[in-house]
Amino acid sequence: MISREGLAPLLVVILAAVVVMHFMGALPSLAFWALGLVLLVLFRDPDRDIPSQPLAVVSPADGRVVAVGNEYDPYLLRQSIRVTVQMHPYGVFTTRSPVEGKVLEPPNYPDDVKKPHGVWLQTDEGDDIVMVMTRGRLNTEPRCYIRIGERTGQGKRCGFVHLGGRVDVYLPENCRLVVAEGDVVHSGSDPLAILAHA
Repeated sequence: MISREGLAPLLVVILAAVVVMHFMGALPSLAFWALGLVLLVLFRDPDRDIPSQPLAVVSPADGRVVAVGNEYDPYLLRQSIRVTVQMHPYGVFTTRSPVEGKVLEPPNYPDDVKKPHGVWLQTDEGDDIVMVMTRGRLNTEPRCYIRIGERTGQGKRCGFVHLGGRVDVYLPENCRLVVAEGDVVHSGSDPLAILAHA
């Protein structure tokens, strides 16, 4: 599949390639077809096998785990475990919801955030997960597809970061981590942690 952000530029390039090929021949149009292939790679958005683990917190992004540790959650003002995934600059840029639950508005935004991209997700069991998307290499605003008050499913597409960025996930302190620094994870399919419930 192609992400929704890639549809418009891909269609423009294909149209340009067809027009150039019609009026100038196949050879001059090769540059446009090559650009189309590049866009197909950059905006690819493959389906993922979502694990059948209701208490799992899946990775919201493709990339490498670059930090894991106890951190203060500046969005919900609590102690938490933070897992940071650095997206690959030429990987899949679509982000996915780490859990199933309701989208809520965080009660606080850090002072250093110009435009908040912290998404608070609350599971039916009352677990609070915060996913924070940061800007990619183009310094463009991350896109968020889900809105406050909506429900979202585990592994469902929920955002987009142009040319990759960083995604932080703030987890409850009592969850069990299943990743470590250096691990490579895929969005929607690889668990980061298991929520703790008796």
